[in-house]
Amino acid sequence: MRLWAPSLLRLYIGVMCVWLLAPIVIVVILAFSGDGYLHFPPSSLSLQWFARFFGDVQWQRAMLSSLLIGVIACVVATTIGFFCAYAFLRAEFPGKKLLLSLMLTPIIVPNIITAIAMYYLAGKLRLIGNLVWLGLCHSVVALPIVLLILLSALHAVDPNLERAALGLGSSRLRVFFRVVLPIALPGVMSAALFAFLASFDELLISLFLSGVHTQTLPVRIWNSLNLQVEPTVAAVSAFLIAVTCVVLGVDGVLRHRRGQRRVGT
Repeated sequence: MRLWAPSLLRLYIGVMCVWLLAPIVIVVILAFSGDGYLHFPPSSLSLQWFARFFGDVQWQRAMLSSLLIGVIACVVATTIGFFCAYAFLRAEFPGKKLLLSLMLTPIIVPNIITAIAMYYLAGKLRLIGNLVWLGLCHSVVALPIVLLILLSALHAVDPNLERAALGLGSSRLRVFFRVVLPIALPGVMSAALFAFLASFDELLISLFLSGVHTQTLPVRIWNSLNLQVEPTVAAVSAFLIAVTCVVLGVDGVLRHRRGQRRVGT
């Protein structure tokens, strides 16, 4: 059994990977279908559904809304997460562990509960359908991810470098921007990418808070599946998968470069 255990483990992992990736592969293949309806396997291949997706005004508006909301969520979550992570690592204050736990609660609390709470607040403030409000709400969900990444990235910043810069006469603000930020920059960029991705793929909060003219791509896909299953959905889904793969690829490159810098130093 000890001899067979590694082979059985590899076989199990391979089967599970195929099981998880099979639906994604099927959706991507359907996106290039030349048929007039969703049918697998397709009888012919075509780019007609991508042309309809990029040429449709409603899909274009949904994509633009997702991009704007994602950028807002990315900027807000990364900025707040960076300063919070730096404070958690460098400062000592009462209730630090409690505050950190509270900031990580969006990972634990189901998104449906968060979405309902945000919906009632948005209703009272009359902000339903507001792009900026949607971006701020998405940043709440992205903030724990950003905070965890930046806590790890800021561990690479040696406090002795900051002390040395302060000893040489630099101000704390100058040390922060000339020493801390450049060293932690790859981690900051990774956190920003994941914050954008968390916002770009968010459905529940967008479903509660988006209006008629501010539908995001996931909400537009949801409405399309509920009202009328059109093959364009497969092309949109393939586009979302491609965005996710690009973000993960860029993050992999950043991590590789960060590892090379550490080896070089």
